[in-house]
Formats: sequence, structure tokens, C-alpha cells
Amino acid sequence: MTEAPASNATYESDAGIVAVEPEDQLRADTYRLLGRLLGSPPDDETLALLATAPTSEDENLLAVAWRMLATTAARARADQVVTEYEALFIGLGRGELVPYASWYLTGYLMEKPLAKLRSDLLALGFERQENVVEPEDHAAALCETMALLAEDGDLESLQTQAEFFETHIGPWMARFFRDMQEAASARFYRAVGQLGEQFIETDQRYLEMVERPEAMPADPNGSGHS
Repeated sequence: MTEAPASNATYESDAGIVAVEPEDQLRADTYRLLGRLLGSPPDDETLALLATAPTSEDENLLAVAWRMLATTAARARADQVVTEYEALFIGLGRGELVPYASWYLTGYLMEKPLAKLRSDLLALGFERQENVVEPEDHAAALCETMALLAEDGDLESLQTQAEFFETHIGPWMARFFRDMQEAASARFYRAVGQLGEQFIETDQRYLEMVERPEAMPADPNGSGHS
């Protein structure tokens, strides 16, 4: 799958337009898709795009998850998915799932992981949009931030991505997507959870191969990858 529906990013950056490697663009598109689906329920147009998007016939778990999402989207109706989304993420006071890093890492909202995230986002040059009401550690916002970082595509960006992922995504998000698959109200979002879990675990393995600045070789002509 090479394309994902666009979403409204939670943060804006002053970064210019740069060339992006195909694998990094695919990673960015996948993060953006997950952010879009976690931020709001898909409409009929988005479901149709997902149902007809090209998928791989490979048998690895990530490819299987893409095909499952396409199949599930083809069977879903937007009004049904809206009801499902509300049960999962909104509910009466609280949905079945709490999609915040602070909650998963501490058991409470608005805790130290959010403060650390806000500091790191400022250091990266991201500014909070005035119309955004959700805390920055919402899973949708974190996915959208990773999409923006992945579109930079150079070695320095990969190092930044690896550090951001290790701090703010790796410790909890795959577990969140597993919980989504097991939620009683999940139908369409069970497939989203499967894709999210497999993609996060795949991206973690990818980013673990990125050398950090302190591990970089003294030779300036070094490759920068292990």
C-alpha cells in the first residue's frame, strides 16, 4: 500500500520541502493514516479508499494486516464506524480505550510523559495549533508527528525519529493497539489495531538499526547505519 488519506496534523513545522525516500514516504503515509483513524472516524470516502487501495500478497504479519484492513473497510459503513469510534474513544465519561501515553505509562492523564513530550516537541520546532484541544500525548497526535518527522528522510532525521519513537511511542503504543483488538466494541477498529500493532513493531525494528550520534564513527564518510 503506497497511499493513505490525508489528515490534519496537530503540529506545524517551518521545515522546507525535501526529497523523501520511498520507504520513508510509506512510513510517513502509514503513520498519517493511523493518526487520521485515531483522531476521528473515517467517512464513506475514506472507507472506499481503504477498501480499494493496493496491498501486498506477502505473508508477513504487516502485509496480512493491510489486507485485513482493506477487507474490513469494504464491509463497513461510516455510520456504524462512528458509533464504534464513540464507544471506543469517547463513551459516557470515558470510552473503552484511553489513547494517551501518560495513561499507559503512569495510569493517569496529564503526567510526566506529557511534560517531557511538550519539551521535546518545542525542541524539534513544533508549535501547538490554537484549535487543538486534545493533549499532545494522544496517539493520533503522536502518529501525525512521526509522519512529519519521517518525511524529512535524511540520517539526522532518522536519528531524531529513533529517539522520539524510543521515548514517546515504543514504550506503550503497540500495547494500546493490542488492547484495541480486544475491545468489546471493536469491529472496524479491530483491523486498525492489528495494522497499528504490526506497523509499530516493524518500525521499532527499523529504527533500532539507526545509529545514534554518540555511536557515530569518527570518520565523516561513515555510513551512519549499523
